[in-house]
Amino acid sequence: MQTRETLLEIKDLKVHFPLEKGLLFTKKAGAVRAVDGVSFCVHKGESLGLVGESGCGKSTTIMALARLEHITSGQVLFEGKDLAGMDAQQLIRARKDFQIIFQDPYSSLDPRMRVIDIVAEPMRIFTKKRLLSLTEKQIEEKALSLLDRCGLPSSYTKRYPHEFSGGQRQRIGIARALSLGPKLILADEPVSALDVSIQSQILNLLKDLQKEFNLTFLFIAHDLSVVEYFCNRVAVMYLGNIVELAPSNILYKNPMHPYTKALLSAVPIPDPVAAKTRKRLILNGDVPSPISIRPGCPFYERCPMAMGACEKQKPTLIEIEEGHQVACFLYENAQGGDHA
Repeated sequence: MQTRETLLEIKDLKVHFPLEKGLLFTKKAGAVRAVDGVSFCVHKGESLGLVGESGCGKSTTIMALARLEHITSGQVLFEGKDLAGMDAQQLIRARKDFQIIFQDPYSSLDPRMRVIDIVAEPMRIFTKKRLLSLTEKQIEEKALSLLDRCGLPSSYTKRYPHEFSGGQRQRIGIARALSLGPKLILADEPVSALDVSIQSQILNLLKDLQKEFNLTFLFIAHDLSVVEYFCNRVAVMYLGNIVELAPSNILYKNPMHPYTKALLSAVPIPDPVAAKTRKRLILNGDVPSPISIRPGCPFYERCPMAMGACEKQKPTLIEIEEGHQVACFLYENAQGGDHA
């Protein structure tokens, strides 16, 4: 097997938000464990999907990688350099190589700026800081070129964000993300706020841009069919933990973790006959609070296949087959472990 070069590596990432009480909020009352020991890597040129229910920590993970949320502990290695340990100046230099496409195209654009200035602003800032050497003419030419490449002609560039539809605004956000020539794009549910017909256009645009600019994606989505179409590999998150990680073609055909099976069994299928015969895996209860997480497997309380060890010990990601990892005692037992 050919070894792929790693662009981004996450090691035991934790993001905990402290809770305080008392009249002056000075007493510690616990913490919200939004991300609780996540480890994975992203290879150059690939698209890694991050999926899971709302509140499982997907967006917090991306915000922490970009240092827009405080990292409690762990390492974020981008091209071998730890973003978590960088000071402000080092981080500014590193941010040129990774950019974010935000979920909401309505609130992520400055309503007081013209479209061309929104796309040009990152280049102007980095030129002012002497991290780029571009003239104002070069900046405007590149901004126009990126907007045109993303499907917005030059006649639109003097307009303001409120004059555009949701799909057009997301195209502006994509052009802005590309303005500094990044290697990695952190896409936080970039199509979830769009109509279905527009989603396919944006996904196809991102695929074309990935080939053209040699981009790598860390892609969050709720819609599992979107992830299957766009991503090479998929990581499944539950309550701040990665519970399964595999190539998308393997994960969708052979899910192993009970939570992954439940997610996939809920995906609508167009064949009514097959839909009637398909066996649904129904989970009991809701996602537990990230404030009062018990020891053991985070999925224990809802898992239909829970065993004694699940209540006491947290399973680790183990490789079941090449490239397919799962955090579940069912498969540790299959490999000879004793967790009964």
